[in-house]
Amino acid sequence: MSKTILITALIIIISLSGCNQPNLFTPSPTLSSGIEGIVTEGPMYPGPTRIGDNSCPDQPYQTTITILDTHGEQLDQVQTDDTGHFKIQLAPGTYSLHPEPGRPFPVAPDQTVVIEDGQYTQVTIIYDTGIR
Repeated sequence: MSKTILITALIIIISLSGCNQPNLFTPSPTLSSGIEGIVTEGPMYPGPTRIGDNSCPDQPYQTTITILDTHGEQLDQVQTDDTGHFKIQLAPGTYSLHPEPGRPFPVAPDQTVVIEDGQYTQVTIIYDTGIR
């Protein structure tokens, strides 16, 4: 009987000793926030257009968007796909999007974007082709 008690006590001690061991695996939190958007370029044809004339719509534009923090430091870059869409995971906060310019056109202005926790902020970036 004392042998059974000794074995049981030993099993309990070994089992409990694992409770004080540090957890070597700490899962990183998954981001459920960021920026997604579309990039277009236009106008596509020279000359004046009438208000409401949609015969020459802006076209999707494949480019690189640089993500900057509030101090102007580069954090990341994202490529648009062939339809002009992009999506990037980022922590909540304020960022600046810097659309990389063409040579010398098309160009697009920087945009400030605020990301809320648990949300993807939608943006539209329109490159100016310089066609007039």
